[in-house]
Amino acid sequence: MTRILQICPVIGPGTGVGAVAYHLEEEWRRAGHEVERFTLAEAGGGWLPEPGAGAAGKLAIIARVVWFSTVGTVLAKRRISTLQPDVTVCHNDALAGDVYVNHGIVLNAMKARGSAWLRMIRNPLHVFTYLRDRLRYESPAGPHRLVINLVQLDDEGLRSAFPRLRVPTAVVGNGVDTAKFRPPTTEERRRARDEMDLSDGDVVWLFVGHEYDRKGLPVALEALALADVHHHLVVVGGTADMVDGLTAEVTVRGLTERVHVIGQVSDPRPYFHTADVFVFPTLYESYGLVVLEALACGVPVVTTDTGCARDVLTPGVNGTITPARATEVAAAVRDLTAIPRDELARASRAAAEKHTWTAVAQQYLTAFEEHGLLPRAADDQRVDGVA
Repeated sequence: MTRILQICPVIGPGTGVGAVAYHLEEEWRRAGHEVERFTLAEAGGGWLPEPGAGAAGKLAIIARVVWFSTVGTVLAKRRISTLQPDVTVCHNDALAGDVYVNHGIVLNAMKARGSAWLRMIRNPLHVFTYLRDRLRYESPAGPHRLVINLVQLDDEGLRSAFPRLRVPTAVVGNGVDTAKFRPPTTEERRRARDEMDLSDGDVVWLFVGHEYDRKGLPVALEALALADVHHHLVVVGGTADMVDGLTAEVTVRGLTERVHVIGQVSDPRPYFHTADVFVFPTLYESYGLVVLEALACGVPVVTTDTGCARDVLTPGVNGTITPARATEVAAAVRDLTAIPRDELARASRAAAEKHTWTAVAQQYLTAFEEHGLLPRAADDQRVDGVA
């Protein structure tokens, strides 16, 4: 049995980075390992407000990140000293733990959008994050013994952003809950479409994301305007003020009848059930878990060459990798939807099934062993029970 401590501000399903920690925790416990948590609550930050809309929401995000990076670091180190786990895995903010999981590089995200340093200095949180991570990656006394990147592109990007990187790295992707995210039955698909007043003849594009601009929603809207009138776009995610702004823009563009603005939901699966294609012309992703969720639901993906796209998509089979340009996104959707939907659904699902959380959890343990963080595990300690 291995004793593992995970450090992450929030751990739970549907919480982005926290969902990764949650699924790893579930799989490791299922395999007989002991897993503990250190979250914002343990860091004494439970009093901090939840992020919301507008300026107050942005201030809440800043407060939570700064608190967990500073106070959280101190208290996490105390927890490690007291608990003495075999290995400690940090997923966000805190400068503590044997392993750091790189869920994104702020400088590279800004570069993808252009005018990187101007964007950086306009947002004090970006500057704070960059300086904090220079300590994380380049300090001779850095806290970590291994950095796990989610894709090879980010492994390379990390070395570009921090050329004096002093920590060894490994690449382990994310997983997807293939039991939760699955292709809909005929009845589920019909019911989901009926609830949105969508007909069998409509071609439904789905976008899911909370950062509209960075994740390419403006490009998706432009592409939709180039498509036939029976093409619809369903938009899931976004804060209340973002939803209001999008609704106004859709009206100005004359797309009110073809764009369905849903906002934040606790369960996006009914919207995956409506979709013929997942459209995600994002500028930067450290992984893009939502791409795997779409594939698991049998929905082919049109996305850019970032995050996990190269690892999970076979162009013309279960999706397309395209530049974030409206004409090319519209063409990619047209070409994909000319392929029989059942054929696309089978190929999409098959790709997702290679990325279960059980397999990913084992890959983490293997990386720990290979970098000397754990003794070689006995057969009965492995997630899948196979050496």
